[in-house]
Amino acid sequence: MPNTGLQSKAIATLRRAGHVPSNHALSRRLLATEATSKTLAQSHISSRTPPYELLFNNLRKVRKVLGTRRRLTVAEKILYSHLHNIEDSLLSNTQNGHQIRGDATLQIKPDRVAMQDASAQMALLQFMSCGLPSTAVPTSIHCDHMIVGERGADVDLPASVTGNKEVFDFLESAAKRYGIEFWPPGAGIIHQTVLENYAVPGLMMLGTDSHTPNAGGLGAIAIGVGGADAVDAMVDAPWELKAPKILGINLEGRLSGWTAPKDVIMKLAGLLTVRGGTGFLIEYFGPGVDTLSCTGMATICNMGAEVGATTSIFPCTKSMKDYLDSTHRSDIARSAHIAVNEPTSLFTADEGAEYDDIITIDLSTLEPHINGPFTPDLSTPISQFKDAVKVNEWPESFGAGLIGSCTNSSYQDMTRAEQLVKQASAAGLEPKADFFITPGSEQIRATLAAGGTLETFSSAGGTILANACGPCIGQWKRTDGVSKGEKNAIFSSYNRNFKGRNDGNPSTMNFLASPEIVTAMSYAGSTTFNPLTDSLPTPSGTPFQFTPPFSIKLPFRGFAQGNPEFAPTPGVPESAHPVIISPTSDRLAVLEPFSPFPSGELEGLRVLYKVKGQCTTDTISAAGPWLKYKGHLPNISANTLIGAVNAETGETNVAYDHFEPGEPPKSGIPQLAGKWKDQGKEWMVVAEGNYGEGSAREHAALQPRYLGGRVILAKSFARIHETNLKKQGIVPLVFENEADYEEIGAGDVVSTVGLYDMLQNGGKGDVNLKIEKRGGGKKIINVKHTISPGQAGFILAGSALNLMANKAA
Repeated sequence: MPNTGLQSKAIATLRRAGHVPSNHALSRRLLATEATSKTLAQSHISSRTPPYELLFNNLRKVRKVLGTRRRLTVAEKILYSHLHNIEDSLLSNTQNGHQIRGDATLQIKPDRVAMQDASAQMALLQFMSCGLPSTAVPTSIHCDHMIVGERGADVDLPASVTGNKEVFDFLESAAKRYGIEFWPPGAGIIHQTVLENYAVPGLMMLGTDSHTPNAGGLGAIAIGVGGADAVDAMVDAPWELKAPKILGINLEGRLSGWTAPKDVIMKLAGLLTVRGGTGFLIEYFGPGVDTLSCTGMATICNMGAEVGATTSIFPCTKSMKDYLDSTHRSDIARSAHIAVNEPTSLFTADEGAEYDDIITIDLSTLEPHINGPFTPDLSTPISQFKDAVKVNEWPESFGAGLIGSCTNSSYQDMTRAEQLVKQASAAGLEPKADFFITPGSEQIRATLAAGGTLETFSSAGGTILANACGPCIGQWKRTDGVSKGEKNAIFSSYNRNFKGRNDGNPSTMNFLASPEIVTAMSYAGSTTFNPLTDSLPTPSGTPFQFTPPFSIKLPFRGFAQGNPEFAPTPGVPESAHPVIISPTSDRLAVLEPFSPFPSGELEGLRVLYKVKGQCTTDTISAAGPWLKYKGHLPNISANTLIGAVNAETGETNVAYDHFEPGEPPKSGIPQLAGKWKDQGKEWMVVAEGNYGEGSAREHAALQPRYLGGRVILAKSFARIHETNLKKQGIVPLVFENEADYEEIGAGDVVSTVGLYDMLQNGGKGDVNLKIEKRGGGKKIINVKHTISPGQAGFILAGSALNLMANKAA
């Protein structure tokens, strides 16, 4: 894929405007260039190798504490070997270590932190307020969320760099100041880049994105968190996690034909639902594990986020060693191999290790699945999908097929899709749906370019997007004339498909499938086409049927390095380097501390809104065009809960001020919240189950807090969001009796009973809510909570950041 005149013109325009320095990666984006010098990964091998000797010693201590007869899963070994204080975490409130899972509060010291550009802004603003000269653990920033996908990488990337210049300048300047590796826009998606450079067996990592568990495909414990949690690790404070239960997935048999690793997690999502993995860590085992590629296992772990799991992990296998070798990390591969042979092996489960539950999946009989629309757990085997389209009256045609993303942009994925494109092209066929391809990283893109794969896609009419998230997270500017509100369908190999997520249109139905299924179906443009059984007409009149693709797990010559200008900055702090924030910026704003918890119960809380049905972090803090305000809390707060459905009226983003005399005036939710904030009136929200599912988007907690929110009362919470709320000083409470959801509504006034005492007692004690109904009458509602001693401290201080600042002072 050569450097085009269009790209050169865009770069020249940017340079005249002062946006692209002469040494910027865009100015020398020779898209198939390989680095001739020693690779970055090799030069950073020591900083990217976990402290194995320390971890082995810690694991031996764990065995002494729990007894040598205790059989541990691989997840437990890695988690426990990273404990700040082994005895305190494993023996406190656990019946002397006999009931750790689900009960223990683990204080963990992670090895590494990774942040994407949208979430890194707020995380860095929080870190900066702590006054430290550098991060305590290796940290990286990946500019992947703020690049729009529209016409192709050569056009989209320069335009996105221009549009987000002040944010990228801030991130790069802060990275240099505090010793953080900065991967520039176009270098790749965070999870693919982490897999290629940082993920290794035994690593314990936090990432400010819900799909951080992708690294579990390389034997790492990688957990998605909010920015405030990431700051814990960055300032060398222990990170707190409720010890998860362990769900074992026993894989038998071997994949064949059209079935891909993605189909494993697609089926599992259907079995568990979007909340079935909450409180669990998913660990895969069984003979089928050894048949999977490393990147295939990463795909499975990536989408574990869709069932609410804390994270997912595979034991160390030969395919992991092969992948480390192929990505220029043979030294780490050798270290990992030695570790596997240790008597106290860190990377494999002990024989006889027990799981809290086990699900068996036979890979030999598994068929491709299609999940959706509007939720990733609506799982349908492809043999039944045509009937499902008819029964549910889903569109029978679709306008776009999109492959790639952090979930499915591996060499194996792309070359399997390439085989199908070559088959169709040889038969004279062209895609009937628009076809978009997103390489996950510059390394993947360069390797595919060198092997001719990208040219195959382009020649068939495909559009090669930038090495970034793009359409997957709402950064997609559609050019096919589909208007907002128009019912339509797309197929993608992404991981998530909530309403409005990809293009801002709540009527777009995104059906998730493997890249090969998406590719084949794009040639039909029909949702009722089954590439396993159906044929397509050709210009010659001869019916054409696809042949199942075969797998090439890794490139024969290893991965190309791509353009060295996309390499990260060194992780070396420069204390004199200025951090660039314009005082007049509408994109970045320095954080002001939140007010502490009052010295007493919360009284007179107004119920702002009662949410009906699914309420994701997209619902609470929309992405798409709002991403540009991720570093400016006042501005982004204008999107708070704008996707929420009013349980009492069925309207979306329509709130009523029942405290005004006469007919209650209506407004948008953030407008009413802002009005009450200006009046000094604090408020709460009432919601249904799995509140805050989806992305690890801490803005969904920051924004309500900024606007005056104090309590969220729900039937249940998604794990990451519940933690984010506590970190920002909002109290998440759960109905003891879910039927009480019907007993409270907008305009009611709530006072807490026992909340202040519970917080003062480190999370111990019962809490009730006293409700004064807007129409008259009173009611007491019993509620539950999961607040730990540390989290009680966050809430009392006003936020975790306040508590850290107080301690530093």
